[in-house]
Parts: sequence; C-alpha cells; structure tokens
Amino acid sequence: MNSLFTKIVRIVLGLALVIFGANMIHHFIPMDQPDMNTEAGKFMYSLGATGYIFPVVGFFEVIIGIMLLLKKWVAFALILLAPISINILLFHLFLDIPGLSIALVIVVFNGILIFKHWPQYKPLFY
Repeated sequence: MNSLFTKIVRIVLGLALVIFGANMIHHFIPMDQPDMNTEAGKFMYSLGATGYIFPVVGFFEVIIGIMLLLKKWVAFALILLAPISINILLFHLFLDIPGLSIALVIVVFNGILIFKHWPQYKPLFY
C-alpha cells in the first residue's frame, strides 16, 4: 500500500524535517528574532536560553527525516514525530496563529502516514 500520494507525503515531510531540523542546529536559514513583547517570543527565548532544546529537537527532526526519506523504520519515525508535531501545532494554535498553516500541514502529513502504517501499530492496542 505505497501509493504515489503517500510516497510524496513521506518525501515532502522528510525533506522538511531534515532542512528545518538542520537549521535548528546550524542556523543557515535567516530567521527574524522573536518579538519579546509577545508570549510566543518569550517562550521561544526561554527555550533557546536553555542551550540544548533546539539542538536536541533539531537532531531528532533530522534523524526522523532521514528515516522517512530512506524509508527505514517509517512507523517508528512517525511515532517519534507525533509529540513533536503536536507541540508545533499547539504552539502555533495558542501562541503564534500566523504559523498555524504550516503546523497543520505537518500534523496532517504525519496523520496520513500514521493511518497508512496503522496495521503496524495494531499490536500496541491489544
């Protein structure tokens, strides 16, 4: 059951994770500094101030993206991605509405791929 549609979804999601995950580590895509007058800016600044959150999440995003691109352990990669994608969605839903569309795309793509691999998850629910 590897339709062209799910293959495209897997590759697009994998590429996005590799690119944006690597950017969390090496900062090669110019981004504006968060506005410290907003709750979203304060939250992002506090996460960045820890010194480890963004590199760790970026590392996991790169690894998950590579697994999706190479089609290795895809069901496992999708489960690892689920809490990350849900947190991206919740951040944009509650703190940064303008970025909500990208967050929805990530969650929907993750959901489509989880649905496609559902038979592999069934043993978890017996």
